[in-house]
Amino acid sequence: MKSVCFYFNIHQPFRLKRYRFFDIGNDHYYYDDFANDDIITRLAEQSYMPMADTLLEMIRESNGAFKCAISISGTAIEQLQLYVPEFIDKLKQLADTGCVEFLAGTYAHSLSSLEDHDEFIREVKQLDRLLLRLFGVKTKTFANTELIYDDDIAMLIAGMGFRNCLTAGAKHVLGWKSPNYVYKAATAPNLRLLITNDKLAGDISMNFNRTEWDEYPLTADKYLDWIASSPEQEQVVNMFLSMDTFGTFIPESTGIFEFMKALPRFAAVRGIRFSTPSEVCSHLKPVGELTIPYPLSDIDEARDVSAWKGNELQNEALSKLYSVAERVSLCDDRRLKLDWEYLQSSDHFYYMCTKNMSDGASHAAFSPYDSPFSAFTNYMNVLADFLVRVQEQFPESIDNEELNPLLLTIRNQAAEIASLNKEVTSLRINILNSEEKAAMAEIEAEPEIPKAVPPKKPAAKKNSSAKKASTRSIAKKSASAQDDK
Repeated sequence: MKSVCFYFNIHQPFRLKRYRFFDIGNDHYYYDDFANDDIITRLAEQSYMPMADTLLEMIRESNGAFKCAISISGTAIEQLQLYVPEFIDKLKQLADTGCVEFLAGTYAHSLSSLEDHDEFIREVKQLDRLLLRLFGVKTKTFANTELIYDDDIAMLIAGMGFRNCLTAGAKHVLGWKSPNYVYKAATAPNLRLLITNDKLAGDISMNFNRTEWDEYPLTADKYLDWIASSPEQEQVVNMFLSMDTFGTFIPESTGIFEFMKALPRFAAVRGIRFSTPSEVCSHLKPVGELTIPYPLSDIDEARDVSAWKGNELQNEALSKLYSVAERVSLCDDRRLKLDWEYLQSSDHFYYMCTKNMSDGASHAAFSPYDSPFSAFTNYMNVLADFLVRVQEQFPESIDNEELNPLLLTIRNQAAEIASLNKEVTSLRINILNSEEKAAMAEIEAEPEIPKAVPPKKPAAKKNSSAKKASTRSIAKKSASAQDDK
């Protein structure tokens, strides 16, 4: 029986406000709260809320036969908690059905897997803790930022305990191979790889409302016929879609939500089931291994990472940002750490893309800036202020090799001082207890002073005479009685 896995991705960055050169050193707040509020609220109204309701209805109407996966970033969760908390409640409802698997990923939807492996591991663990706290779920399947993956990243993912990973079905990697199988990583044989079917996913995200498409209109019946007609041995179809697609890029008026609702009914007729990625990997064995020496992603036709690292502007910004990664990880400034996370979002570098390609318009469509150079200038102004704040805590005159033992010494001394303070407190308590016990012992050892007994009053004489007279009277009566006898 064929399995279909739907993956719905949710991510929003904290967008930066217009930050001028003269703001450096004077303004430490970098974010456009109005834009963040407006965009996340609009997306929730048009896409997130109706799509969540659609998924809940699909699960309910199919008696739990419909299953899917959701990938959501930590920055998206933070904004939803601030501006649309009711959607967090919807996600909790989806988690409670047991039919939705939440995927692990990077907290800020960052490029840390390409730039700093320690930061990458920290981010993944941070998002895992958030998902567990909010939804009570423990992640099993990993989906990196925009499905970025290579052999080195595979070892990091496996080292964190993940058994399954989703990545893009790039043609230059697959070659003649089909994406509709489970594979294993060449550098981590225990890591199962699920490959996206970009053709079938694109038929929904790009062609559904395109009237000039030769297959227009797309119906649930037709769509599942395509899946059912694939070779019998191809047992899984993975479709990775942005949740923004439903209701925003494809308006509700096109019938996109009705299309989704009809899928479980037509799938049951054709013997197609819906599965979570963990279920697929537990039931299917890998058919082979994939070697991916260079990073790939699900962006652009090239399916590489040039959308974020394709020019000098992007590489300069990334280099400056991650040059202080170790220092930020050592600091305890909560505000600085939050800014560090938000500045890592891959969107900031995506806006700097200068690729002159047929799909270049798609990069500009998502950017709030007039040009990639404006995006670079604004980001570097913000970054300059951020670096000043880092330098205030950890001066550049001390390099990382000197900084680590210095901070270690400071922390050891702080721990020793805390330990000594505890000992002093304990000794003081012991001394007080000893003094109290000694005082009590002294009190108990003192001889008891006998209480004074008041002297008894002598009996009155008249009472004694009366008693004697009474006795004589009784004796006389007794004698008189004897005489009468």
